[in-house]
Amino acid sequence: MAQTEEQMYEVIETKSNFEIRYYPPVMMAAYDSQGDSSSGFRSLFRYISGSNMSATKIAMTTPVHMEKQEYGNTMAFVLPKKFDSETAPQPKETQVRVYEAAGGYYASFRYSGYTNPSKEKKYTAILIRSLKEEGIETAGPAKVFVYDAPYSFINRRNEISIPIVWEP
Repeated sequence: MAQTEEQMYEVIETKSNFEIRYYPPVMMAAYDSQGDSSSGFRSLFRYISGSNMSATKIAMTTPVHMEKQEYGNTMAFVLPKKFDSETAPQPKETQVRVYEAAGGYYASFRYSGYTNPSKEKKYTAILIRSLKEEGIETAGPAKVFVYDAPYSFINRRNEISIPIVWEP
């Protein structure tokens, strides 16, 4: 079985129930939706399957990033590290956007099983409370990182990651 490329990060510090990480800049393909997140997954999957301007097939990577806000949801795939702003294929679908995500510091809380809104809310609250206790300021909304395919049943890995203000 082929190894799936994972988004790179450096663990800066390990706290009692979360890690502080530095994520370098990375190319992403994202889909913003007002409701059904499955339409985002389908569009992003078509993009990496070759439905892009250069008909390039792109390997799946992990994690899948999901961000839920009042106005809608964003799902994003990390592109393999061989791509940059010049070489990343441009999407055919106007709803898919390709961009370079800035690097930054994040607090990440890991949990297992299948993710769902209830778990995401619970673990986001735990992480925010832990950050307050540590005196660490947040710098943006929480994201859910999903590392496993839906058909993987055991040892599933999910994370709540929140951008933070961090001075090394």
